[in-house]
This record gives sequence, C-alpha cells and structure tokens, in this order.
Amino acid sequence: MTIRTAVGLYGLENVLGGDFRRVTEIVKRADAEGIGQVVMTDHVVMGTRTDRYPYGPFPSPPEYPWFEPIVAMSVFAGVTTRVRLSMSVLIAPLRPAVLLAKQAATLDLLSNGRLDLGVGTGWQREEYDASGIPFEGRGVRLAEQMRACRDLWTNAPGTYQGETVDVRGLYSKPFPVQPGGPPLWFGLAPTEINCKRIAELGVGWIPIVQDPAAIAEGVKSLRAAFSRAGRDPSELQVRAHVPPRPNTAARLDLEATLAAGLEPALAAGVTVIEILPFLFARNESEINAVVERVARLGR
Repeated sequence: MTIRTAVGLYGLENVLGGDFRRVTEIVKRADAEGIGQVVMTDHVVMGTRTDRYPYGPFPSPPEYPWFEPIVAMSVFAGVTTRVRLSMSVLIAPLRPAVLLAKQAATLDLLSNGRLDLGVGTGWQREEYDASGIPFEGRGVRLAEQMRACRDLWTNAPGTYQGETVDVRGLYSKPFPVQPGGPPLWFGLAPTEINCKRIAELGVGWIPIVQDPAAIAEGVKSLRAAFSRAGRDPSELQVRAHVPPRPNTAARLDLEATLAAGLEPALAAGVTVIEILPFLFARNESEINAVVERVARLGR
C-alpha cells in the first residue's frame, strides 16, 4: 500500500540556528524527494496565557516566532514544482474572507494548483480580541468564510450571503488554478456540527489528537456525515501525526516512532502521515535524513 506523506515545518528554524530562511532548503529537499505535502502552523499573535491551551501543555513560549503561512508558502511555491502546500492550521477567521480568498487564489496560481488550504478556528481568545474579531461564533464564521471563498473562486461576481460575510456583486480575480478552488482541510474537533461542515465543504480532516482510537472515532463520525451529505465516505482524507517514541537511549527516534505508530494510524483511517523532523534531528543533515526516510514511506 502506498502511504501519502507530509513534513511539518514547525520548529525547524530552531535546528537551523534560528534562521527560518534556511527552511526553504528543507522544502526544496522535500520536493525533490517526493514528499506529498509540506505543512505550516499559524498564530497571528500570541498571548501569555498559554496555560489555557485545551490539548495539554502548549509546546512553545509566548515569544516563539510564528511565521505567516501564506507569505512563507508563496516563497516555497517559487522554489518547488511538485510538493503540495498546506497548513495545520491557518486560523482563517482572523483574516477577512475576501482577503483570504484573494490570497489563496494567488498562491494556488503561483504554485500551479498545489495549495491544500488547511483551516481552523484556533483556541486563543487574545488573538481574536487583538484582531477585532468576536471569539464567540468563530465556528459559524469559519464555515461562512469557506462558503464565501468557494463562491469567489468560482463566480464573478460573487453570489454568497451569510450572517457574517456578504460577497454578492463582488469580483475577485484571478480564479485559482484548481477548479472550484483549493481543497479544504479542516482542523476541527469532530463534533456533530463540525462533521456536517466538513462533509459540506472539505476533503480532509486534521485531528489535533494523536491517539489512534480517538482518530478512529472521528473518522467514523465524519464518514457517516459524508454519507448523509450524499458523498462517498471513502473520499475523506485524514492527515495526522504518529506519536513520537524514544529509542533505548531515551531520545526521540523516527524508526521507533514508525514501528510503533504507523500501522495503528493507518488502521484508524489516516491517509496522510505527517512527521515533524525537528523532533528527530539536531542539524540540517539529520533533518534531510528524516525527510528522505519519510519519503521512502510513499514509494
């Protein structure tokens, strides 16, 4: 069975002397090796209350440098030809729908149709407050944004009107290269309403959890939602991390991680395995070795 692969770019600059520009070389290597996707994480700003992170200890201090994904991916698009560009996740409601539609269409055009737009709502109220966006109702806002984007990627002028966005009579050119716009991947908890939204709008789910049992439950709910929406449940894509494992020396080890977690993840319904090279590498040479090893999974 062919395994689809992704490389997460989070943390790589820490292995590269703090220079994020050097990540471009890693992306070029991922492209040359045949990695399926490169993935970026997003925060517009960060407040001090990282203890409010709902999924356990937050992995970074408030002052960690979060690089803007659309801008960075535009650079990566210019030095690659095959690898697809994605996020895990872009906090879409922090950006006006019309601006996000234009940014995504431009990036899709510049990359010749290689954008997989990964979106979510985030978890931090301070980001919303600083952006002047209501924290409450962010799930509705996200869904309406994506409906508006898909409308603007297809129609000129736009026709969509929702509670939080109205693009009727507006033109947004150029259209993306991919018909109907970039595929949408959602990093949302698999609640009933979120499953319904993903089945309506998306191709993929990005679970925050790594536990195969929890992922399997989410996949089950999403496939049921796809069926109710008249879609083939087998179309659902799932990109997830394999829980990192140490070797006998108590250092995180890629081979131990794959040996313990790869088959359970695939059995749970994961279709794209994402690996964070910074967890297993201490220098650029070791990063490249991780990328090469991950690429072999897909061959």
